Amino acid sequence: MAASDVIELRGLRLVGICGALPEERDRPQPLEFDLDVVTDLAPSGASDALDDTVDYGALCDAVAGVVAAGRPQLLEHLADEVARTVLDLDDRIGSVVVAVRKLRPPVPHQLATSGVRIERSR
Repeated sequence: MAASDVIELRGLRLVGICGALPEERDRPQPLEFDLDVVTDLAPSGASDALDDTVDYGALCDAVAGVVAAGRPQLLEHLADEVARTVLDLDDRIGSVVVAVRKLRPPVPHQLATSGVRIERSR
């Protein structure tokens, strides 16, 4: 697998429950995801065939499914669940970087976002 081949998905916005504070447990909040999916893009580059690459829509659906099914307290746990789900989606995926951000973090300061970024591999 060519280590430099990456599918980039940026700014996937979803709404879900994530947080430890009582107000976060009761109300869904906006979350934003970025994914870097390492896979060999040479076959699809040569063939121009969707079957030769990882389906971007399936990646987005997988993230949305994790968000809909869970109620984690920590962004760290949510990111880890997303990473595991993505790795299980397609054997051609060698590793994934997942960044997840709360777009309205519940802190008493001016803070645009709070988030984590993790990398997981097979």
